[in-house]
Amino acid sequence: MKIRKQIKNNIPNALTVLRMVLAVSLVFLPLLSGWFLIVYLLAGLSDLLDGFLARRLGVSSRFGAMLDSTADFLLCGVLLFLFLPAFHWPLWALLWAAAIALLRLTALAICYVKIRKLAFLHTYTNKATGFLLLCFPFLLRFLGLNATAILLCAVATVSAAEELVILLTSGALRLNRSSIFSK
Repeated sequence: MKIRKQIKNNIPNALTVLRMVLAVSLVFLPLLSGWFLIVYLLAGLSDLLDGFLARRLGVSSRFGAMLDSTADFLLCGVLLFLFLPAFHWPLWALLWAAAIALLRLTALAICYVKIRKLAFLHTYTNKATGFLLLCFPFLLRFLGLNATAILLCAVATVSAAEELVILLTSGALRLNRSSIFSK
């Protein structure tokens, strides 16, 4: 019984660690190849499943939330590393992405100054940004680079700004705060 409970308790975190491994493995696969897209989708699915399972199994934890944020950050970093040099991005898109990164870094700094922790919030807009980033290769194929960049940057800007406002106006860190409108 005890082993079964330990396995149940560790499934969400194991999925999160799997996302980290999958993220790093993307570096070694040909960009947008069949294998790349399969690993990419598995990483995205692990992101959708880990939090859902943690809540469903009643094993949500601060450690799991921090691990999830770290895995998200790693996956986004790997994707930026791979996608930025692979396409001919317009200057406006690069500047917009840099502004979003500055908003995110500012939110991290404020979080650290106020609470002495580095953290990302699990807001709906952050989840929407993550979902759109997961859809990037497919959106690129159907919408083209400029429309995809506008869509991603617009949602990511709202997401980063919301997180910054939440961190500026709250006294305590609540990683699972769903939006600026929730208490």
